[in-house]
Amino acid sequence: MSTTLLLLGILYFVQGIPYGLQSSLLPVYLRTVGLSFTKISLTKALYFPWTLKVIWAPFVDQYGTKQRWLLISMCGLAMCCLLCASLSPESDFQLVAAVFLFMNFFASVQDVAVDGLAVRILRYEEVGYGNTVQVVGYKIGSVLAGGGLLTVMDLLGWTFIFFLLTGIYLVAIMYASSEFGNTSVNQPCGGKKPSRTLNPMTIVKDFIAVPATTWTVIFVLIYKLGEQGAISMFPLFLLDHSFSAQELGFWNGMVAMGFSIIGSSLGGILMSKYRALPLIKILFFLRLGSLFFQTIVVFMFDPNYLIWKSAAVLSISLQHFLGGLITTVTFSIMMHCTQKADEKIQATHYSFLATLEVLGKLSFSTFVGVVVDWIGLPASFLLFLILSVLALVHVLKAPTVISC
Repeated sequence: MSTTLLLLGILYFVQGIPYGLQSSLLPVYLRTVGLSFTKISLTKALYFPWTLKVIWAPFVDQYGTKQRWLLISMCGLAMCCLLCASLSPESDFQLVAAVFLFMNFFASVQDVAVDGLAVRILRYEEVGYGNTVQVVGYKIGSVLAGGGLLTVMDLLGWTFIFFLLTGIYLVAIMYASSEFGNTSVNQPCGGKKPSRTLNPMTIVKDFIAVPATTWTVIFVLIYKLGEQGAISMFPLFLLDHSFSAQELGFWNGMVAMGFSIIGSSLGGILMSKYRALPLIKILFFLRLGSLFFQTIVVFMFDPNYLIWKSAAVLSISLQHFLGGLITTVTFSIMMHCTQKADEKIQATHYSFLATLEVLGKLSFSTFVGVVVDWIGLPASFLLFLILSVLALVHVLKAPTVISC
């Protein structure tokens, strides 16, 4: 692996830690203390800073260097972990939630800077591998902080684990500092961007002018809706049907995420050999079949039979494997679209697409618990299937420029 890809991998790794803590730890923990699906899904609102990423992206672009913003954001993440080590989620839940909110803020700032760095230093033929490093690095960080934390929480304890995470951030800061000192990163021609780029209407107008942006915007908003609903609710369904928190930490937090990483890695290899559009169409058909299989498990699950438990684990693994593949190809599509933009707006353009990608998943994840409490889990999975079909229809109508 080249020094550039290693640096990007480490930066995305530490960026994935807050997501892992929230996505794998908090839902299971809150369910074990008896909270409803509605209240659990509302904790997704702590991801809110990610939806505002496009607001501060122009400031990251125009003031200071990407290296400086990266170091500032990682120092902020280290401080948040240190604060969490001094708190207890049972007695200080509101304070812990506030710290998680700040962790998401610093992680989103870091994402703007590292995405801008990647767009400029990756050649067109390197985009597939670069996005593999991005997705895999992020997911490894998520697995370590999420499923890993949930699995060993009883053994190591909350405080020790957050001290450990603080140490990981400090090591990443030292490594990145040394690499920044040895690496020269090209900045946009002409220095700072014109102040007009801070006008929201002007920014949107410039973005829409980039080829295929309108289609890509709709795509990133809807491509994960059905999958995200299933990923959010299926582990909680298993928790209510004889699976323990430790089992979910292992199967859903470790094994399934391992399949996700394998899928993401395979996505980078496939992107180096095939065009994005034909590949994403095939993957969407496969994902629809996987979700149909998981829906059958929901309707027919019986905890007294090992075959249904095995089917549940298989459906989670298959779901995460295909999800990893689709995510890598999707981020490659986003980066190809951004590379068609003027260099002056590339980092902000990519952040805009990435913000909408998060917004699409976050908005549905936040309220999917309300839907489940209202119409029930089986009917909700039928809804997830419909949403996946709608995403497939949109992909089938993709402009040919996406294949370039």
